[in-house]
Amino acid sequence: MRRFSTPTVFNGWEQVSRIDRRTVVNKQDVRDFMPQFGAMAGYAVTLEVQPSNPDHLRNTPDAPQRYREYLESMPGPKIVVIKDADSPNVIGTYFGEVNASLHRALGCVGLITDGGVRDVNEMASIGFKALAARLCVGHAYAWPVRWGHEVEVFGLKIASGQLVHADQHGFMIIPEEDQKKVFDATLFMDGNECTSVIEATQILAGRSMSETRAALVEAERRFGAAALETFGKKGEWSA
Repeated sequence: MRRFSTPTVFNGWEQVSRIDRRTVVNKQDVRDFMPQFGAMAGYAVTLEVQPSNPDHLRNTPDAPQRYREYLESMPGPKIVVIKDADSPNVIGTYFGEVNASLHRALGCVGLITDGGVRDVNEMASIGFKALAARLCVGHAYAWPVRWGHEVEVFGLKIASGQLVHADQHGFMIIPEEDQKKVFDATLFMDGNECTSVIEATQILAGRSMSETRAALVEAERRFGAAALETFGKKGEWSA
């Protein structure tokens, strides 16, 4: 799945799913701090932190070890999805070089958080991808508060164990019922675009704009016919 961008995966997924296409993607802006890595895909491991509150360190000193036990128990590859209880007023971050290294050692490929991240150059050097709201200097009193529960980040609710695909455009959930079909559907729809609507806009030599518009209408017809024959849906470029 990492060979495709997240928009490309979405185009394939919507052909095989009965789920409302508005409900599986982030609703708010998120920043990819390692766009050069391309996409990441993995199963969500969820965590909540509250860096503004020092009480968590005193009240639950064993929380990091218990959280790591949960992390170890989950199947990989894994993406850490972190709810910052302080967001959007980010005070500190739980994630920098050390935690990225630790999570990578425990099977994680990256993170998504509505809070901050730091040490992004060091994280990039070990191949750990980060999507976050912003950069952050300090950790304040960042500490595991809760984990393994449903969290909401950037307007999308994500439960532990759900399959997530993410890149510089944002992220999406791939529901369990669609997972066996989504790769082949994505491959087909990507090829369908390349041999119809994209191709129609690339052949320009010796052709007028009116001829290009006419070619595009025909290309959209072919695109829709191919998608309809395969999935029973015409797809993005056909009414």
